[in-house]
Amino acid sequence: MSLRGLVFVLEQVNSVAKTSPGEFFNQVKVEARKIVWPTGRETMMTAVMVLIMTTLLGLFFFGIDSFFGWVVTMLLALASGQG
Repeated sequence: MSLRGLVFVLEQVNSVAKTSPGEFFNQVKVEARKIVWPTGRETMMTAVMVLIMTTLLGLFFFGIDSFFGWVVTMLLALASGQG
């Protein structure tokens, strides 16, 4: 089964049309011209949203970690007979 897969992949690689480096870079330039870049406002809004969400998630995980740390401390105190 895997031998057939390997043969298939090798046949596909050999059947791909070869392009020269110059033609490749021309194709890259053509494709790069088709890119629609975000506006400055869109970039700023995305950056602000990333900062807000990162802060909120950081606070959330800090709270969860603190809570579970407290639970573990209480359980260890109970187990050692100090609670």
